[in-house]
Amino acid sequence: MDQNTKWVLNIRVVLLLLLSHVTSALEVPLDLPQPPTITLQSPKDYIFDPRENIVIHCEAKGKPSPSFSWARNGTHFDVEKDSKVLMKPGSGTLVIDISGEKAEAYEGTYQCTAHNDHGTAVSNNFVIRQSRSPLWPKEHNEAITVQMGVPLVLMCRPPAGLPPPVIFWMDNNFQRLPLDKRVSQALNGDLYFSNVLPEDTRRDYICYARFPHTQTIQQKQPISVTVLDNSPERERRPGFMMPLGPTSTKMVLKGETLVLECIAEGLPTPEVQWQKDGAELPVSRMSFRNFNKMLKISDVNEADAGNYHCTATNILGAAHHTIKVTVKAAPFWVSAPRNLILAPNETGVLTCLVGGDPKPKITWFVNGFHIENAPEDHSRKVEGDTVILNNVQSGSSAVYQCNASNEFGYLMANAFVSVLAEPPRVLTPPNQVYQVITNNPALLPCATFGSPIPAITWFKDSQTSIKNGDTYVIHENGTLEIHVAQPLNSGKYTCIATNNLGIKENHIYLEVKESTRILKQPEYKVVQRGMSALFECKVKHDPSLVPNIMWLKDNGELPDHERFEVGTDSLTIKDVTDGDEGTYTCIVNTTLDKDSASAMLTVVEKPDQPTDLELTDQTERSVRLTWIPGDNHNSPTQKFLIQYEDLLHQPGVWINLTEVDGTSTTAQLNLSPYVYYSFRVLALNEVGYSLPSQPSSQYRTNPAAPDENPSDVQGAGTEPNNLVISWTALTGFQSNGPGLVYKVQWRQKGVEEHWSSRTVANASQLVVTGTPTFVPYEIKVQAFNDYGNGPESEVVVGYSGEDLPETAPESVQVLVHNSTLAEIHWEPVSDSTVRGRLQGYKVYYRHNRTLQDAEEKDQQEQVLMFSGNRSEGRLPGLQPYSLYSLFIRVLNNKGEGPPSPIKTFETPEGVPGPPSFLDVIDRGLDSLTLKWGAPMDNNGRLAGYTLKYQPVNNTIELGPVQVMNLQANETSFTLENLNSSVLYKLYLSAKTIKGSGPTITEEAFTAMDSVHTQPPVETGKGPTEPPHPTSPITQSARPPFHKVLPVRPAFGTVNTSVSEDGAVISWEYFGHHKNVYVEYIVDNSKEDWKKELVNGSHSHLIRGLKPATSYRVRVVARDPVDPAVHSTDEVLVSVPAVPSRQVDIATQGWFIGLMCAIALLILVLLIVCFIKRNKGGKYPVKEKEDAHQDPEIQPMKEDDGTFGEYSDTEDHKPLKGSRTPSNGTVRRDESDDSLVDYGEGGDGQFNEDGSFIGQYSGKKEKDTHEGNESSEAPSPVNAMNSFV
Repeated sequence: MDQNTKWVLNIRVVLLLLLSHVTSALEVPLDLPQPPTITLQSPKDYIFDPRENIVIHCEAKGKPSPSFSWARNGTHFDVEKDSKVLMKPGSGTLVIDISGEKAEAYEGTYQCTAHNDHGTAVSNNFVIRQSRSPLWPKEHNEAITVQMGVPLVLMCRPPAGLPPPVIFWMDNNFQRLPLDKRVSQALNGDLYFSNVLPEDTRRDYICYARFPHTQTIQQKQPISVTVLDNSPERERRPGFMMPLGPTSTKMVLKGETLVLECIAEGLPTPEVQWQKDGAELPVSRMSFRNFNKMLKISDVNEADAGNYHCTATNILGAAHHTIKVTVKAAPFWVSAPRNLILAPNETGVLTCLVGGDPKPKITWFVNGFHIENAPEDHSRKVEGDTVILNNVQSGSSAVYQCNASNEFGYLMANAFVSVLAEPPRVLTPPNQVYQVITNNPALLPCATFGSPIPAITWFKDSQTSIKNGDTYVIHENGTLEIHVAQPLNSGKYTCIATNNLGIKENHIYLEVKESTRILKQPEYKVVQRGMSALFECKVKHDPSLVPNIMWLKDNGELPDHERFEVGTDSLTIKDVTDGDEGTYTCIVNTTLDKDSASAMLTVVEKPDQPTDLELTDQTERSVRLTWIPGDNHNSPTQKFLIQYEDLLHQPGVWINLTEVDGTSTTAQLNLSPYVYYSFRVLALNEVGYSLPSQPSSQYRTNPAAPDENPSDVQGAGTEPNNLVISWTALTGFQSNGPGLVYKVQWRQKGVEEHWSSRTVANASQLVVTGTPTFVPYEIKVQAFNDYGNGPESEVVVGYSGEDLPETAPESVQVLVHNSTLAEIHWEPVSDSTVRGRLQGYKVYYRHNRTLQDAEEKDQQEQVLMFSGNRSEGRLPGLQPYSLYSLFIRVLNNKGEGPPSPIKTFETPEGVPGPPSFLDVIDRGLDSLTLKWGAPMDNNGRLAGYTLKYQPVNNTIELGPVQVMNLQANETSFTLENLNSSVLYKLYLSAKTIKGSGPTITEEAFTAMDSVHTQPPVETGKGPTEPPHPTSPITQSARPPFHKVLPVRPAFGTVNTSVSEDGAVISWEYFGHHKNVYVEYIVDNSKEDWKKELVNGSHSHLIRGLKPATSYRVRVVARDPVDPAVHSTDEVLVSVPAVPSRQVDIATQGWFIGLMCAIALLILVLLIVCFIKRNKGGKYPVKEKEDAHQDPEIQPMKEDDGTFGEYSDTEDHKPLKGSRTPSNGTVRRDESDDSLVDYGEGGDGQFNEDGSFIGQYSGKKEKDTHEGNESSEAPSPVNAMNSFV
């Protein structure tokens, strides 16, 4: 197999194997000489079925292959002389054919012996016995007659069998008799009755015994029991039927199961409880059987010894019994002797540590003979349970047997001592890949063999030596354990086995993988039947592992139905049914680990309709309704809705009557007279209402007088001389009987003493005519039917109809507060003239004209409403310096009254509006000529204009403000003595005697010497086409009068030059934008523009440009409030190539002389090395360092440290005198003093005589192009050779 072949093993299997290997005995490869080792043997106690052959196993291994012999009952058993006995070829296993023979002849004690040239191993003693199932002795069972309540025991007493039989009681029909706390079967098979009952009478109590090996069943003769009840036993305190007396004893062996039994009698049947003196019962190892009458404790240890109390209790008292338990122990291994592999002249120890109670006796044997009778060996010394072997020699190999015994059994173990001289060998296959999940332990095996036992050393990535510590543990068998594996632990591991005869290495690879986790687990779902359910299962796993996602339902497979759709990370169940309820589990498996998550699905639905409606407790005005709820389908019923149908008045219409809690199944219903009721019930849960139940039987109530009068009684006239009385009529359900009419009564409030009345049927209003205008009336409406009248009705006050008001407000006065606000006062009208409900006063006012205008303008009339009984109001928003007129009307629900006399008033002057426009119509180097328009609204007599202006610099800072006052008749003006090429901000406002109005602003530049941007200049070339001129005048917006374009920056001349430090860009700029940048990009490049902020400057140096490269450059202005980008035209700048200032070092005389001297020195050193090597001499490392001077040392430039002989484009050429590998690369030397270089990480090797050879310079990178050299990293084995 290829050395680089890697096997990937399942980590769980590997961990199991490794953990077992850590504690296993030393294994010797079978190709080496070794004494026999027993590998398989039968159990010590062997019960055979006489119908089958006897097979006694005895297998062993060794080199040479061992031969086998047998002893029976302490004497040699000649297998070849018995034709019925066959020993399997290559094995000691015996097969005895007992067909046609007496099987008893082959019963006895057998022992197997395996022998070769290096020793003899012996097996345990096998006690071979035939299974037996004897017949039940014939007997006659007397019929048993007992009184009811007395205790009873039915004896079984089965014949002794081998092994003991299993006992059970049945009847003639082979039905097991029922057992309970009153009737129980004891361990010995007897049947106990704590007290008998008449139903215990029967004639077929039969005890059966089943013998396991022969699979035969024997039965006892039936026992007849008759229980009499003519004189029953009285109740009595408990007593114990077994064990008898207050105390008993029990002995149990360590590791076995302790079984204690207490069966009590009494009436009533007692309860049995258990406890232990001074300690709690061991819950994890304890169980109660036979209705608490039996206590079982498994895997008994010394702490289980003590006094156990069983207590039987009934209502009359208690009985107690104490069982004293002692724990003994058959021999058990503390440390069995292990095989020893010793090299000549080594010392070894065999130890046989055994526990037991009583203390076992230790006996040593050698090659099957008692050690005292074995040939004398002066190197051997026996000290009790230890055999010490000193200074062993070749040929002294043997097999030692340790026998430990006491009265309860024995143990025997073979352990060979093999004297070998063998170099190390690694038994673990090479280049295996072990995978483990992060944060789990990793075990890397290094199974070795050698004599002397090899020392194990581990390296990681062929460089780092691994020591025992917090992270790593190196086990005795060489296994490397990483307690908590992390990704950084991944890599190549090398184990090295060393003894004085040689060295051997093996490579192992560890891959630490990310754990598989379910990030989004499925969640509990409550889904309505017929809908879809979605369970998510989103997984995170190591990219190199392939997860397998599987869904289970109730720990079983998903139903094979198209409704179940399994997605990449989800499970969808469509059209959910009741059968889909259950637990759904998402299981994610990889080859290394798994994760799982579960969620419940609950299917809900509307409740089933209630059933079985029944009416009870019927009275004139109530009835009780009961029902049976339907299935709520996993969603608890919240409430029940009870509806009724009035078959007399509204057949077919179901009306909600009442609701009751969802836990109720009955309701007391209040009823009305003269209704033919039919009821139904609906159930409500979270999903919704159920279907209605079937209607109940009809229930009719008798007629009665009305219980209520019409509601919503009102009185309001529609005309000045009437009163309309209206009400909401009673329903047929409310009428309580036939012949429903209404008695309507009214009288004028405070005027009339007697009521006027009228009876109305089948109507809901009455019109009373001839009433005074808008006067209050008292009104009553009462219900009557054939069975009487309703309750006395309440009195309601209403009003007769309204008419238009008769008079207008008087004494209207106007008080002007300012140019836009006036206050009005009037005298309210009297209540009698309102002739209705007063709503308020309406003020009608009109703007006639301004006081500057001679003629009135047709202005729209405006109205202000003042609600309620007011006598004043305010008129806001008036126009200054104007003439207004107004009048007032009173208002009721019928309409408006007559107007008051017209009143006029004037408003005073106010401040004017803004000028209608402001333009710059001409500009000079030091002047700006302005033109503007008068305000649209003067609001008075115009007194003049105020003009303010101030300069704006490049950083948008404002200069000092200059103020000029202009005449009212002026509409243009020239500002002089200004600075050229400067932006000015202008402010203009109009004024009256009341002050200045709003300001209008404008911005403009004075003229420049040159208004054209210079054409772009390319270094070494003439100008290109001139760009378009840039306007220096901009305006800000003047809403709402007219729109002006935003201010644009003014760029002037752009100049460029190139220096050693970079490209210098200069420009003229007259804008006010906050952010100005220089942007540049390589010509013909698709990259993004690079930009540098240059605020407040008119020149900039661009650094870091590449030589021999052309760039496009522009100056850009940006403003956060202006989305547009303003820039100059692009300028082309070419950066020349940097002239070479390197000197050709190869032509310098001093350099040629230095190279010749170095070559001569290297030649001398090579000759010396060659002579020393042939003579086998040694030379120290320091001499090697002196002989191998760095061939790459060259003179350095003072500027940048580069080699003077080569330019930038020749960096990869080899230097003169250097050694270049075959692939053309030059390796970089590291520090020659590194410990890694000398011992653990490099190519350094020691020769057999200890001399240091090879290249030891630095860590080499793996080179996959080096001809036929190995691709693996340098091995640390070569470094270890120096210590062998």
